[in-house]
Amino acid sequence: MAQALLTRHLADRGLAGRVRSAGVVPGSAPASDEAVEVMAERGLDVSGHKSRRLDTSMIDEAELILGMSRTHVREVVVLDNDAFERTFTLKELVRRGVGVGPRRPEEALDEWLRRVGAGRERSDLLGSSTHDDIADPLRQRVGVFETTAAEIDGLLSRLLSLIHPPR
Repeated sequence: MAQALLTRHLADRGLAGRVRSAGVVPGSAPASDEAVEVMAERGLDVSGHKSRRLDTSMIDEAELILGMSRTHVREVVVLDNDAFERTFTLKELVRRGVGVGPRRPEEALDEWLRRVGAGRERSDLLGSSTHDDIADPLRQRVGVFETTAAEIDGLLSRLLSLIHPPR
């Protein structure tokens, strides 16, 4: 759901970017019926989506890696320790981004991410946290998927306003 929503947000703002989705479990699973239904209600077709397992080539190519939970961020950092500075949970990045302010006009994304991550420690990723984690709706009723999609959509909107603030 996050991939489809972020792709739409980028397109709506006229921004270029490649968005890929990957997880920490074996891939090739289709999107759940609930996710397909909820995204269809938002005008997005995820019926052909197949999950992929995260690998180091995906990490190497990414300017920014967003996880839905600390577990996802930990998995990325285990695969590539150097990815820590550009890997955040979506909630964490928005929260920290609000704290430091939007990206400056001439500031590169990696510079803004360093500012956002200043003082951040790897130990911050231990355990789970409602401040950082988006609850996984898998195996839940469609209403939980709707709530999750709305949360992700709102966070992505806020994130893009921080990364690409209006001029």
